Amino acid sequence: MDRDDDVSPEIMVEVPGTAPDKPKRFVFVLLERFSMLSFACAIEPLRITNRISGRELYSWKLAGESGAPVTCSNGIAFRVESDLGELSRDDIVLICGGTEVQRATTRRLLSWLRREARRGVTMGGLCTGSYALAKAGLLDGKRATIHWENQDGFGEEFDEVNLTKSIFVTDGNRYSTAGGTASIDLMLKIVADDYGEELASAVADQLIYSSIRTDQDTQRLSVPTRIGVRHPKLSRVIQIMEQHIEEPISPARLAAEVGMSTRQLERLFRRYLNRSPKRYYMELRLQKARNLLMQTDMSVINVALACGFTSPSHFSKCYRAHYKTTPYRERGAHGSRALP
Repeated sequence: MDRDDDVSPEIMVEVPGTAPDKPKRFVFVLLERFSMLSFACAIEPLRITNRISGRELYSWKLAGESGAPVTCSNGIAFRVESDLGELSRDDIVLICGGTEVQRATTRRLLSWLRREARRGVTMGGLCTGSYALAKAGLLDGKRATIHWENQDGFGEEFDEVNLTKSIFVTDGNRYSTAGGTASIDLMLKIVADDYGEELASAVADQLIYSSIRTDQDTQRLSVPTRIGVRHPKLSRVIQIMEQHIEEPISPARLAAEVGMSTRQLERLFRRYLNRSPKRYYMELRLQKARNLLMQTDMSVINVALACGFTSPSHFSKCYRAHYKTTPYRERGAHGSRALP
């Protein structure tokens, strides 16, 4: 049975101390095209905490910019309880982002975030929600994270934010997650900080969440897991490539870094990845270029420079050969990412 009023005694967890005067309230601000997964992974731990503690330790409400239903990225519409009104200073605001977060980050939202932040409200961003907080200037000088697909654009636009690859980050009264199931880890940390590890672990058990992660865990799979090959020297070379996109390193230097000849490196890439090191490196650089074109308003020439191309014409030629379109058409097809 999953009814909240029919809880088996063996799963109940005694919370020491008296019940709080009022539950800690989370305000989930749903942006258009938000990620349903990261939202659900944040709200369900709160419900389960209340259920197995037998107390209303947490409450929540859903808000949207206009108060009208908000559609998430999978097409399901959610009714919200309010628009962007004034909050209690004790509230915790979680901005739920997803795809096209730049368009969803409107001037009205930014003004509201800044106003509530001045009043001392704790704020966080789930998935790409960190973008809205950064755009409002609320992550300046703080550590933060965002989904790995959005890291390139975020890093270029907000150099005053200490961007990490962690699955979640807490820095003072600012939270951020990388999206997906990372919301569970953030909420379990909050529960543990508020009421102890025993309760947080019991919530994880109810979620069938067997490996609780910390803010020291990184969001992407390891290189060997991503490429499906466990070869230490190949993995190391790919790591070096990923760390030197703006200033590419020559194949000879890459080979020397792992104690191989250029010819051996060539054979290694051909054997495991069916392409040359040069080709693989080019694909990494073009992938980052595409992310920047789609997620930022950087000029095409600046995108080219950020991805190690010194000539715009060479960049355009390589881009067209790989993606079958030019950088300018790619930018036009996805429209401006500037705020309305």
